Amino acid sequence: QVQLVESGGGLVQAGGSLRLSCVASGSIFSINVMGWYRQAPGKQSELVATITSDSATNYADSVKGRFTISRDNAKNTVYLQMSSLKPEDTAVYYCNIKFRNLLAYDYWGQGTQVTVSS
Repeated sequence: QVQLVESGGGLVQAGGSLRLSCVASGSIFSINVMGWYRQAPGKQSELVATITSDSATNYADSVKGRFTISRDNAKNTVYLQMSSLKPEDTAVYYCNIKFRNLLAYDYWGQGTQVTVSS
C-alpha cells in the first residue's frame, strides 16, 4: 500500500505564489511517475504536471511558464511551485503516483485546496 500526503495549499492573491509538497510512503517502485492534478468546482479533473523518476516533465498548457514540478527521489517527495497565480487556478490539487511492477499501480492523495483571490 502507498500513502500520499499533500501540504502547502491555502489562500493567495492573484499574482502570488504557493508551493505544494507531496510525500509518498509505502511500497513504491523506483521507476514511477508522480504528478499533480486539480479539480475546480463544477469542472472535470485535469492534469497539471507530471514528472518521471528520471525527471522528465510534462505540463498542461494553462500552467506552462508559471508552474514548476520537481522531485526529491531520496525523500519520495514531489513539489509544485506555483507562481503568477490566477483566480482560474483555484481548485483542489491532488498528488498522484503511478508505477508498474508486474501490475499497474495508481495512488492518490487526499487533496489540498488552493484558492486564488482576484
